[in-house]
Parts: sequence; structure tokens; C-alpha cells
Amino acid sequence: MNGRRRPFLRPTPTARVAACAAAGTLLISGCGILSGSSNGSRDEPITIMTWAPDDTNATNMPGMPAMAQAYARWVNDKGGIHGRELRVLTCNERNDAIAAAQCARRAADEKAVAVVGSYSQHGRSFMSPLEASGIPYIGGYGLSEEEFTSPFSYPVNGGQAALLAGNGRQLASVCGAVSLVRPDTIAGDELPELLDAGLAEGNRSPAADIRAPEDASDYTRQAQQALTGAGSTGTDTDSGTDSGTGVTDGTVADTTGSGPGCVTAALGKRTNTFFDSFRRVQEDDSRVRIASILGSVRQSLVDSTGGRDSALEGTYATGWYPVADDPRWKPMHKIVHDYAFDDNRIDIADPGVQTTWIAYTVLRSVLTSLDPGKISAHAVRTTLDRGHATDTGGLTPKLRWRFQDLLPIRDYPRIVNANVTYQVVKDGKLVAVRQGFVDVGQTLVNRKAA
Repeated sequence: MNGRRRPFLRPTPTARVAACAAAGTLLISGCGILSGSSNGSRDEPITIMTWAPDDTNATNMPGMPAMAQAYARWVNDKGGIHGRELRVLTCNERNDAIAAAQCARRAADEKAVAVVGSYSQHGRSFMSPLEASGIPYIGGYGLSEEEFTSPFSYPVNGGQAALLAGNGRQLASVCGAVSLVRPDTIAGDELPELLDAGLAEGNRSPAADIRAPEDASDYTRQAQQALTGAGSTGTDTDSGTDSGTGVTDGTVADTTGSGPGCVTAALGKRTNTFFDSFRRVQEDDSRVRIASILGSVRQSLVDSTGGRDSALEGTYATGWYPVADDPRWKPMHKIVHDYAFDDNRIDIADPGVQTTWIAYTVLRSVLTSLDPGKISAHAVRTTLDRGHATDTGGLTPKLRWRFQDLLPIRDYPRIVNANVTYQVVKDGKLVAVRQGFVDVGQTLVNRKAA
């Protein structure tokens, strides 16, 4: 090689869409590939993979691969990484262990230097093939144990663990009895202990654990169980609220009052189906309030259920990042506007899309720090292990995965960011309850063993 950079041709948006449509693969499939071949020299594209489930009966996250593709178009339009094209492969994980493993093996076959910003609850299936091939996993959604135990994993948030612990702390400041409705899955089995850790900081009793199928069309039985578990525990109190409006700021002071009963649901895209069933059996008991975690409740859901008149008005929510209209998201919003070509799979308020943006921010920061001819999965992993830090523009703390950056959290030793945000649906909008982040790292450290 003479070291000269060969120019690469970027097909026009129209040509790309036409080609994919002709192949019948406009969604997550081979047309997720932004042209190129294997890695290995300073002239060849850099291959990355992003996977997520699509067109399944459970939670679907097509916006994550779509965000990855938009990000790659932006990077390539700016000249790529050291002049090398960023080639993004996408894969439909299908909420299936076999499909997840197949996606991981495809990443290895295609010589991907990383899997970035992906969603899967089947960590046991996908992590082993990645480890065998030396491929780092950057910024998964945080559903599986392996994402927080494998030395090949670099999570950008605290996953479900931080959300549930944070949700428990948020509800402890205003609720009496709490019911948790969660998936009857291996990943769902971890959630009660995490929520209870947050509740315990407010001297609250453990939540009633209501298991539910994640692909049901009706949750009447679970709604009745949740209502019973939350109970009628007394009148409202103003402890931890904003001027008595019922908006909790997540403090755990003054929890001597019994407070209202609360029901929190973490069923992904089926959360609204559960709340539909819950409203039918609630019988206007205003003392039982509803809550959830971001991803299960999002702005698009509030809009589709009536906006200001939505039955979700007043719902508490715990997220990883600032609210979607925070100015810190403006760079992502601009790239989606300019490079997503009206792709309706991308919801800028979706925490999966937001996680993908942050994960690709980490990836780009690492790749630009490397010699253009020495970019590989091993180089990416080594750079991260040696303490490469990424500034995400205030969306997270500065991210770095040195040994001393890892939090001493049982079962989750790879967490470096345990921050959450508290939000509430107010006048039809998800708005921040308090400024800044809440660090639930110590809550997770102190939680009792199951």
C-alpha cells in the first residue's frame, strides 16, 4: 500500500432507498449495510454492527439500527474516520436467543471492530461469540447480566438496574405500598430486588411482585393483582413533592406519612397495554398512582393516548438521560433531521435511540484516536481498557472504563455510570422533575442480597 486514500462513493439517499425497496429489505436487514468490505487497511471501510428486535410480538426497537445508519451517513458525509468509510451492518435480533447468537456470529464473520448501541435480553447467547472473536460490545441497552459482567462490554448507562433502583427511590418519597408489574422472563426476575433497593432507602416495604407475559394483549388479571398490591394506603402527602402538586423530586426525607398506593410497570412496549387494562379495573381510585421507566413510557405514547388529556398524565418516570427537548440533544436532533431522510423508525425521545447516539459517540471518539491503519477490535478494546475517556456533551458523565472507574456493585461490575433522571408527565409532556442527575450507585452497592 502506498498510503494514499482512495475516495469512496456515497450513493444518493434516493438510490439507497430504491435499492433496498427493490430487494424488499428496507427495514433491519442486509440493506442496513452501508457499502464496504472487511477491515484491515487504511483504505478499507471500518465495519460496525448494531442489532435490535423488529417485527416481533414483544418489544421492538427498530429505531436503534436506524439511528446507527443515520450516524454513519453523517460520519461518511464528513469524510469518514481518517478518510475510511464507516460501514454499519444491522441485524434483527427478533427477541430470540438463537437469532441473537446468529447476529453475533455475523459480526465476527464480517470482521466488525465493535457491536454498538444494540438491544437484546439474550446476553448468554450473544456475548460468548463476541468474546471468542475479541469484539467489544459498546453501549447495549442494559437488559442482560452479561452486559455488566463481561470484560468485553462497555455500558454507557446503568441499564435496568439503575432505572429500577432509581424508580424505587423516586416512588419512596411519595408512595405507600407499591406494586411492580414486570416481564415473566429471566431478565425480569432481576427487577424486584432492584426496585426494592430504592424503596428501602425511603423506609418503604418491598413491592408486590406481579409477573406478566411480555407479549399479552390483555393484562386484566395482572392489573387486579397490582391494584390489590398497591392497596388503599391512606391519603396523599406532600413529602418529597413539588408544592403539593404530587410531583416527586426523588428525595427520601419525611416518609412517615403512608402516602398513596403506586403501581409501576416495566413491560417495554406492552406497558400501555397493561395501563389500558389497569384503568378498566381501577374504578377511579385516585389514591393509586402509576409510574414506569423510560422506554416503557415515552413522549410518543403520551401523544398517542391524548396528550394533555392522556390517562398517563401525572405518571412518574425514571430515565437515564435528560429529557428529549434538553439542548444537549441538539447535535443528535440535527443529524436525525439531516441524515435520517424522514425515517419514521427513529423517535428522538426513545432511550434506545439516545443510547445508540451516545454509544456511537464513544466509538467515534475511540476510532479517531487510533492510527488509521491499525483500527481493529483488539485496538478498540485496548484503548478503552487503558482509560480512553469520552465527553458526551453532558448527556452522561465523562465515560471511561479503567478498573478504578468501575463501581463496586454486586452482579454489575461493569457499571461506570449509575446516574438517572426523574421525569413526570405534566400537561401532556414528559418534563424534568429536578435539575441534574441522581446517582443511584450507592443504592445499588447497598442493596440486600435476594
